[in-house]
This record gives sequence, structure tokens and C-alpha cells, in this order.
Amino acid sequence: MPIAYTRAPSANLNNCQLTHVDRVPIDAARAAAQHAAYEAALTAAGCRVVRLPPLPDAPDGVFVEDTALLLGETAVITRPGNAMRADETDSVARALAADFRVIRLTAGRLDGGDVLRVDNTLFAGLSTRTDRAGIGALTAVVGALGLSVVPVAGSLHLKTAVTWLGPAADGRGWLLANPAWVDPAAFDGINYLPVAPGDDWAANTLRLGGTVLVAAGAPRTAARLRARGYHVVSLDISELQKAEAGLTCLSLIHAVPAGSTHDQGLKG
Repeated sequence: MPIAYTRAPSANLNNCQLTHVDRVPIDAARAAAQHAAYEAALTAAGCRVVRLPPLPDAPDGVFVEDTALLLGETAVITRPGNAMRADETDSVARALAADFRVIRLTAGRLDGGDVLRVDNTLFAGLSTRTDRAGIGALTAVVGALGLSVVPVAGSLHLKTAVTWLGPAADGRGWLLANPAWVDPAAFDGINYLPVAPGDDWAANTLRLGGTVLVAAGAPRTAARLRARGYHVVSLDISELQKAEAGLTCLSLIHAVPAGSTHDQGLKG
């Protein structure tokens, strides 16, 4: 059973960092309800949800993806582009230490939302929140894990523009991408499916086993995925999207290997 680490949104979410959307009021109660529905969708897709400790004073604390990369039994703690998020990375490192080998990046800046894994390759987006020094630090760490790193020109976050769908009904693996925000040629010939016209933010999806979660505001892109044979579940995260949220950024997913005893000691 995959494990999904989440953190409840802070009541201070209105003070979140924004880069690409205008600031508008966020209904914190509605955002919390949408987050709870997101956790329920993770459970329905076969995940065990483990809530990280609350951080009421961290407006971006709900975006746990930025703070770590879960690579097998290793957790790489990142250095987010906003240096004021150090409390978040410290909290995640403490929570994961009992069950993962924890390694911290020590140079540059890198948000987890800028790292897309496809098999043994980590595509790392250069963005306003991830720099070359951060990608270099990641490269130095993951080589020992049998992984390679490929820099890619990014957008807000790389996974805002592209996510990995995995194999479709035809057996071929597909990326879902917004080609206006990322050049599909950067992914070395991997098949890609463009988002539907007008669905600029639809490329951020989350595949969990046989289910692909898609933001509810992108029905035409969802239809494209269904036409490929994917089982799609649409999820309303509209209030969270005011904080530049995507479906991947709200969780850290650990795919527990078959036969692993990893999760026996987990609490949550």
C-alpha cells in the first residue's frame, strides 16, 4: 500500500507565497474541506494517509511536496526557493527520520515540485524557486541511488507544466504536458499528450495505481485521458489553486516495495 504524507492547510493560507497568479482572498475553511476531500481521494485510490504535524504559522506548509523527495528508502530533504520555509523542511525531516534514511541538500535552492521522476531519471526544472546549484546538489546525492538528473527549463514548478501518467491502455507510458510552458523535446522522446486548449493548469495530475487524479476545472483534458484508457477521478481544489496549488504538491507519495516491512512502524 502506498503511503501519502500530507499536512493540513494553515488558517494563515492567505499569506502564502505567490509567483504566477494574482492574490485573491482564500476561504480557509473551504480550502480545509477541499484538502480533506483530497485525502479521502488518496485513501480511495489505495494510499495510507499519514498526516504530518500541523504548522499553523506556515502559510505554505500544506505544500509538502516541495520539502522532500522520497526515493525508495531514502528521503532527500530539499532547500525550497523561499528560505523562510526552513521550519517546514525541519518538520518533514523529523517526521521521516524513523522510517527513511534522511539526506539533506546543503547547497543551492530546490523545490520538490520542480522534480519529475520517470523511471530512473529525475527531470529537474530550473525556475524562480530552483537554481543550478540546487540541481547540482541533487545530482551529487542521487547518483549513489542509481538515478540520473536532467535539467529542464521550467515554469512555476516543472510539475505545473508536466506530469508522468505512466502506461495507458495501449501499454505505452505518457507524459501530460502543457507545451506552451515546457518543451516536450526535453524529455528525450517520451510520448506526451498535450492538455486541451484553454486548460493551461491541467498538466498537474497525480497517478496512484490505476487512478489518475485531475483538477475538476479541466474536464476537456480529463476526457482526453479517459480516451487513452486512464481511470480519471476529478477533484475540486479550486480554493487551494488560489494559492498556486496542484494535485502533486499536496502530498509526498512513498510507493512501498512489495514485501517491504517499511510501513510497520509508521504512525498516523
